[in-house]
Amino acid sequence: MASAEESTVDATSGSGASGSDTPGSAMFGPGVDRFDQRVDELLERVRNHPAAAKAFEAASHLGDFSLVWHLVGSARGVTSNKRAAQAIALSALLGAESLIVNQGVKRIFKRERPTTSGDERFDVRTPSTSSFPSGHASSAVFAATVLTTWDGKKSAPLWFGLAAVVGTSRAFVRIHHASDVIGGAAVGLGLGLLVRPIVKRLR
Repeated sequence: MASAEESTVDATSGSGASGSDTPGSAMFGPGVDRFDQRVDELLERVRNHPAAAKAFEAASHLGDFSLVWHLVGSARGVTSNKRAAQAIALSALLGAESLIVNQGVKRIFKRERPTTSGDERFDVRTPSTSSFPSGHASSAVFAATVLTTWDGKKSAPLWFGLAAVVGTSRAFVRIHHASDVIGGAAVGLGLGLLVRPIVKRLR
C-alpha cells in the first residue's frame, strides 16, 4: 500500500507513479498537468488517514446521481408546501443538468481518468464517461447555486461548502483530476446562474 509520503498512485494498483504516466494528465497542457500533479501530491499526504478516507469516500458515494442533493431537497420539502415545490423543481433541474453535462459537455473532451479501474484503497464506482468535467462537481455547484437563490446569501457557506466537499472527494479518491473538479464547478455555476431567473419564481 502506498505511504502518505508518495506523491501519486499507479492508475491500476495504487503504487507510486509519475504525473506524466497518469492517464489524461497531458490533455490540457503542461501547466494544467503540473497543477493536477501538485494537488494529487497534497491529497496523497492524507489519503491513508482513516478519518479523511472514510469521509471523502462517503462524500463521493453521496454525490453519485446527485443523491445528496435530492436528499437535501426532500428534507427541505417536508417543511412547507413551497419547499416541496422547490424539491420537485430541484430534482427536475438536476436531471436536466446531468443530461447536459454527461451527454453533452463530456462528449466534447473525452479525457481519461487518473485511474483506469479506480484506486484500490477506495471502494467507489468508476464511471465510463469522460473525466472532464467532473459531473459530481458540476451538479454540486449547480445545486448549491439554486439552493442559495432560494435560501439567500446567508446559506451560501452551507451549500457551497457541501459542494466543495463533494467535488474534492472526486480528486481524493482519484476518479478525477483536480482540473476536472474545477471545470465541473465552473460548468455547474454557469448552468446555475442560467436557470436562476426561473428558480427565483419559486422563492
